[in-house]
Amino acid sequence: MSEGGKGAGRSGRQTVAVREARSEGAGPDGDWPGGGRPIREGRRKKSVVPRWARLCTIFGVVLMVLSGGSLLGFEAIVARYEGAVTQEDLFGDAASGSVQEKKSDIKGPLNILLVGIDPRQPTTPPLADSIMVLHVNASLDSAYLFSLPRDLVVEIPPFKKANFPGETTKLNAAMSFGSHNPKKELPDAAQGFELLSLTVSKVTGIKRFDAGAIINFSGFQKIVDAMGGVTMYIDQDVRSEHRQPNGKPRTLKPGGGGYLGPQATYKKGTHHLKGWQALDYVRQRYPKNGVTDGDYGRQRHQQQFVRAMADQALSKDVVTNPIKLDKVLTAAGKSLIFSGRGHKLIEFGFALRNLRSDSIQMIKLPGHGVFEGGKYKGEAFKPIAEDFFAALREGTVDTFVMSHPELLNKVK
Repeated sequence: MSEGGKGAGRSGRQTVAVREARSEGAGPDGDWPGGGRPIREGRRKKSVVPRWARLCTIFGVVLMVLSGGSLLGFEAIVARYEGAVTQEDLFGDAASGSVQEKKSDIKGPLNILLVGIDPRQPTTPPLADSIMVLHVNASLDSAYLFSLPRDLVVEIPPFKKANFPGETTKLNAAMSFGSHNPKKELPDAAQGFELLSLTVSKVTGIKRFDAGAIINFSGFQKIVDAMGGVTMYIDQDVRSEHRQPNGKPRTLKPGGGGYLGPQATYKKGTHHLKGWQALDYVRQRYPKNGVTDGDYGRQRHQQQFVRAMADQALSKDVVTNPIKLDKVLTAAGKSLIFSGRGHKLIEFGFALRNLRSDSIQMIKLPGHGVFEGGKYKGEAFKPIAEDFFAALREGTVDTFVMSHPELLNKVK
């Protein structure tokens, strides 16, 4: 069905966002992470930051907290960061009347859905610019992290809350479709997450996610800067499409055609990057910039960035410096909305206390472009991805990955 037919019942603002999602590239301001004001989320609830907040802080993307001596007492951390991390119902549990779990013990295996958004205007429906799943094994001391391409062509199911009839289109549009709330003036990102989670479940066969989070990537620059930068390995020479060497945005040519001015260049090798540099680097996804594998290369760089942030957060330079740690935790709290489906963030922190960054395997799922009449429609997974999802469901993922080492995304 045409955009006009399907979108007639939704706001004009949402239709614009969906057009962006369907386009081959959202443009330099459509990639994560960028600036802009955070969108106003609905259903705000009480917030807590756990004792093990270091991993939740940086691995905000992976919602884990590595244990180890705490510089501050448990009560002091909870009191200091009360209200820092927003906890919401991201899966529609309360609305559906389902009974939330109340047990404090969390048992594996676990599947955690992590969605990165690049908020710009409160009135703009959010697009899921980065979609990751963290699968934690039954022992809760090792995990696999994999990404789903935002341009993956999927069947987004009907969603009554948003008056959405269902449609086959790109995955990142699911959050935008679901965020339409007829009772609210502004888009509801939490409700959009719910539809996205239903769509990801349909794609992967994972029936239930044990937790989830929305990460505001515009806040991650502040986290990196609070840490004093991040050291990461750059696996290929990349020229920025968005930034000059001094960090200032490049200027569009008259009429909007391309950019003027010098480009920031990221050379292959290990570098210590400022916040804007790290986030700008992982935004690049076009061949002309050096990212020969496009969005799949960007996924790899995002995963490498996550690992680098976790390692930096656990460095002595951060964990033994109370002032720096305080700044990092504060910045993280402003970047994260969490749902533990009845479990508190502190309980997940305790359950994942034995998980280390080097015990998390980064997985790359190969795909290919989908074309219709010579026109690019999006991406599709290769058959091995379906086999990987089956191994996740059957509890045989360790054996499967050992048999397919090509799926491992090496992080130097």
